Amino acid sequence: MAVTSKDEAIAELAHTCAHKALAIWAADCAERALPFFENSYPHDDRPRQAIAALRTWVANGVFKMADVRQASLAAHAAARDVAEDDAARSAARAAGQAMATAHVPSHAIAAAIYAATAVRDAATTNAAAATEQEREWQYRHLLALSKKVFV
Repeated sequence: MAVTSKDEAIAELAHTCAHKALAIWAADCAERALPFFENSYPHDDRPRQAIAALRTWVANGVFKMADVRQASLAAHAAARDVAEDDAARSAARAAGQAMATAHVPSHAIAAAIYAATAVRDAATTNAAAATEQEREWQYRHLLALSKKVFV
């Protein structure tokens, strides 16, 4: 994906956000892309499990590096198992990056980029417009989350 001004705005905003806000955002971005994976691989729940594990961390704050690593790597393994389905692969990678946000907040940006890439790759017409619309949603959603207080 080519870098756009929206990408820069998202990156700048992300640097001001609380860790848990970024985790929620990453999970939400990945979850929006998840149907691109699940429609083709309905019996593979590794990406969904990664998102669920991240949401559990947000809710309870319990951080075990082994669990974070296992869930993230499982989603990335699901991405590797995808043959030629670029949208499904990017959606699974979005889930893996989202889970990694529990450990390193900047993974949230990668989760959002992979989610937008899944949207682009799934678009049947005007992929650029579909990607731009997704990035706009991501920015507005992050902006809303940035205004909330997380403890």
